[in-house]
Amino acid sequence: MTLVDAAFESGLSGTSRLHDLFIKVEGMTPGEYKNGGEQLAVNYSFAESPFGTIIIASTHKGICYMAFADGEEEAALQELKNQFPNAKYRQLSDTIQQNALFIFTQDWNKLHEIKLHLKGTPFQIKVWEALLRIPMGELSTYSGLAGKLNQPLASRAVGSAVGANPVAFLIPCHRVIKSTGEFGNYHWGSTRKNAMIGWEASKLSSAQ
Repeated sequence: MTLVDAAFESGLSGTSRLHDLFIKVEGMTPGEYKNGGEQLAVNYSFAESPFGTIIIASTHKGICYMAFADGEEEAALQELKNQFPNAKYRQLSDTIQQNALFIFTQDWNKLHEIKLHLKGTPFQIKVWEALLRIPMGELSTYSGLAGKLNQPLASRAVGSAVGANPVAFLIPCHRVIKSTGEFGNYHWGSTRKNAMIGWEASKLSSAQ
C-alpha cells in the first residue's frame, strides 16, 4: 500500500481540518531586499526536525528562509547568505523561529500564527500562498495549482515557483505530486518527501 493509499484509507481526504495551520505570508518590499538585503537584519539557527537538521532564519517580521542542512553547517549558512548577500547576520534562535519550529513537536491546535517574510515575485508569492491552502493530509498537482490560480496553462511556471520555495516544509511544496500520481522529485530528496507525506498522515490519523 502506498502512502497515498494509506492516507485515503485513514480518511485524511475527508473533512478533518483539526490541524490546519494558520500561516501568514508578507512579501518583502523592494526596499527591504535592495542591494542584496543590506537593510535586513537576519537571525539564524540550526535545529533538528523529524526529517533532518534544518537551518532557519528570520527577520523582525517573520521567517524568511528554512532549508535542510544535509552537509556542513557552513555550507548551509552560505546558501542562506546567497539569498541576501549584504544582510547583517546573527546566529540567534529567536521567538519567531521557536514558534515556527513548534510545528514539529507541539499539538498543532495550540500553535500560534506563523508569520513568513518572503522575497519573491508577485506570481511566486501567489503560488506559495496556494500551497498553503492545500490541507494537511491532501495532495495536489502542478496543473491543479495552476487551475486554482485561474491560469490553467501555467503549469510550468507554477512548477518553477514551487521549486523556488524558500521555506521548506512550512510552505508545503512536498504536497505537490505529478498528475500521474507519482510523488515526483523534491529539492531535498524524494525519500524525504515521502517521509513528510507519511508523517503528516500519521499525525492526522492519531488525532482522529
